[in-house]
Amino acid sequence: MSGPFDALGLPASSELTDDDVRAAWRRIAAATHPDREDGGDAAAFAAAAAAYTLLRTEAGRVEGLADVSEPDGGRVPDGPVPGKFWLASAAATTLWRIRRGRPVRFAARLLAALAAATLAVVGVGWQPASAAVITGALTWLALTSRPDLAARRGTVADSGGES
Repeated sequence: MSGPFDALGLPASSELTDDDVRAAWRRIAAATHPDREDGGDAAAFAAAAAAYTLLRTEAGRVEGLADVSEPDGGRVPDGPVPGKFWLASAAATTLWRIRRGRPVRFAARLLAALAAATLAVVGVGWQPASAAVITGALTWLALTSRPDLAARRGTVADSGGES
């Protein structure tokens, strides 16, 4: 059973376009809408509306296909590996990227963020706004550290510019 694809009368295919889904939705909606003179089919209309909501974008169609095929026991290829060690895996990946990137610059940014957060708390004590200052420092770190992490091969950051 293809779930949302069946509700719209479409094949479960990655070749579908937005226009294909929209046309199928309009056809089903016109035939099943509850406001029709014959009363329509409210259950079929609701199922088609839910299917259209999912399948109207490319990302939604990918999600719908993943639900239908369930490769690797429900895990999407190249997606996060479910389990209790996801935090350790994320930390190891981040450390590997830092090591291949610019670790000294990343350490300097990390120290600057920690210093700003520490000075804010030490300078005025713990205030309700202290959490906002700490969040701001961490956000700055996250937004400005991307060049310090390992770049993909062939990008400008990987061509030996700054070190």
